[in-house]
Amino acid sequence: MASLGDVERLISRLPETEETSRYGMRSWTVGGKAYAWERPFSKADVKRYGDETPPDGPILALAVEDLAEKEAVLAARAGDGFFTIPHFDGYAAVLVQLDRVSADVLEEALLDAWLVYAPAEVAQAHLRSE
Repeated sequence: MASLGDVERLISRLPETEETSRYGMRSWTVGGKAYAWERPFSKADVKRYGDETPPDGPILALAVEDLAEKEAVLAARAGDGFFTIPHFDGYAAVLVQLDRVSADVLEEALLDAWLVYAPAEVAQAHLRSE
C-alpha cells in the first residue's frame, strides 16, 4: 500500500508543484492553490467518530473538481481507502487512508487533484508528455 514517500515521489512528477505548509502540515500547490495536503485527525474529528475507530495511518486530503465529483470519487473508490468526514461536508475534497490505497490508484488520484488547479497550458503539456 502507499506511504507519504509514495506521495512525494508521485507529486515530484507533476509540473509547477510547490511544497508548502498548511496548518503545520505539508501541502502541495499548483497555481497557488493546494491540491493535496497531509490531514491528520483533530481531537474534534476523533470525537465525532464516537465509539467507532477512525481510520488510522497517514491521511491525505485531495482536491476534487466539485461536490458532484466528490460523490463520484467516494462511490467509486470507497473500497480503496477514500472517505470523507463531517468537517469536509460541502467542501470539494476527499480523504485518502494511504495504508489502504495502491500506488496506481494514488497516482491517478493525485493527477486528478493536480488537474483541478493546474494552469490549462501546463496541464495540456503534461498530459501530452505522458
